[in-house]
Amino acid sequence: MEFKLIKFEKKDKVSRIRLSTPPLNVMNIAMMKEINEALADIKKDTSLKALIFDHEGEKAFSAGVDVADHTEEKVDEMLEVFHRIFRNLSEIDIPTFAIVDGVALGGGCELVSFCDVVVASERSRIGQPEITVGTYPPVAVPLFPYLFGLRRTYELLLSGKVIDAKEAERIGLVTVVLPVEDFRENAERYIREQYLGKSKAVLCWTKRAIKACLGVPFLEGLRTSEIIYRYGLMSTYDAKEGLRAFLEKRKPEWKDE
Repeated sequence: MEFKLIKFEKKDKVSRIRLSTPPLNVMNIAMMKEINEALADIKKDTSLKALIFDHEGEKAFSAGVDVADHTEEKVDEMLEVFHRIFRNLSEIDIPTFAIVDGVALGGGCELVSFCDVVVASERSRIGQPEITVGTYPPVAVPLFPYLFGLRRTYELLLSGKVIDAKEAERIGLVTVVLPVEDFRENAERYIREQYLGKSKAVLCWTKRAIKACLGVPFLEGLRTSEIIYRYGLMSTYDAKEGLRAFLEKRKPEWKDE
């Protein structure tokens, strides 16, 4: 695969998609097609443990989807290609991360928001300003109420308000905010130390269980979680190894299976 608008790499079981059209990393149809090609590859690669979305430059993760691709003759293709990103991500069980140093607006905010873990610098600003140009964000509409409730969704989508990283962290749009100094190095360390040392198998089964229980009544969700725990998670080598290691007072030796 040859990419011109993104950089795609796989190293040490971690895949990385880097938006590479600074300073704003605007996502046009061509870039979104490349992202989907990379995601299709990730879906097939069972050796991978995580996916990180990153970006070039210090001004923007992405300022959003190209306004020129919202015109009447392009809007259908734009929606199909853009929304395919989220359909692909929905089928990926490995944890997904976004590293944000700058603005994440519009489609950029939606892409960041859809990731499981978001690490942002203190100077980052995030929001959905579509209302100011006469549109609304189709992905944020069903996603945001799950993340932080209806009232805040109305506030952000009806006003087009852009918020700073600390406010985004407070409401649950961002996982953690780190200082600007040495941000990239510290963001990578945070992801590595907090997540990548865990078992891939257990990470994936935990994520499957969370997704399976979204939006269902508690007792139904509890039953679903029980089934996944007993017949999915507990059938793995690593679940058994983790329990053995705890009882034997040693560090587990994960096989990621």
